[in-house]
Amino acid sequence: MTAIAQDPLPGLLSVGLARGRHELMTFFRSREALLFTLLFPVMLLVLFGSIFGSGEIQPGVTYARVLTAGIMASGLASVSFVNLAIAICAERDAGDLKRLLATPMPKSAYFIGKFIQVMVTMVIELTLILLVGHFLYDVPFPKELGRWVTFGWITILSAAVCALLGVAMSSLPRNAKSAAPVVSFNELPSGLRRFASFFPLKWIAQGYRSVFLPDSFLAVEPGGSWQHGETALVLGAWLVLASLLCGWTFRWMKGSR
Repeated sequence: MTAIAQDPLPGLLSVGLARGRHELMTFFRSREALLFTLLFPVMLLVLFGSIFGSGEIQPGVTYARVLTAGIMASGLASVSFVNLAIAICAERDAGDLKRLLATPMPKSAYFIGKFIQVMVTMVIELTLILLVGHFLYDVPFPKELGRWVTFGWITILSAAVCALLGVAMSSLPRNAKSAAPVVSFNELPSGLRRFASFFPLKWIAQGYRSVFLPDSFLAVEPGGSWQHGETALVLGAWLVLASLLCGWTFRWMKGSR
């Protein structure tokens, strides 16, 4: 009896790329995702830049320039941490993750697709914020190559940390309805600022300020320096911690570990 030849299953990379294409199509077809995840930080920059942009914190450094760096950090967190935490929770609640388990797709391809979506939307987000800051509020592009190198490693490391934290956080809400209130928060009381310095967003924002602000702004920085070494150490530590949290907390189905 002649055996029927079967085509080999596609490799992990091709499946991951296909999954990434699916994630991007799903994201850009959602008006809510485009408005609240991708465009909301840009709208915040336009709003606050219009109100405070012309004032100067120090000679040559406007509020809009500082706002641009800070909103770039929050925009990165929005398309990675917040977006993944809410989206994965919703997919689990709807049973989509359970159905994926029944397919021959490698589990890791699902995460590859999510990270592709994060990287593409992150590039779009940061580009939009930077262009709005430059053309509306005269935020200058860095001229030194070293500043662009700093921008690159901070962005890549921060995106990895925030994405992994988003995956880990997706298992905290009990259902999709409670995901947004649990994951999203806007401000901290002043008494928690020191505590907040342990978390990635503070270091991401400081790293972006080091790229787009002159060294004269160091007089305003709490540490008196850009602290690139400390930034790398803190984000690196969070990368390890976030990886461990993903393995410990992530669930494919409701009520399972």
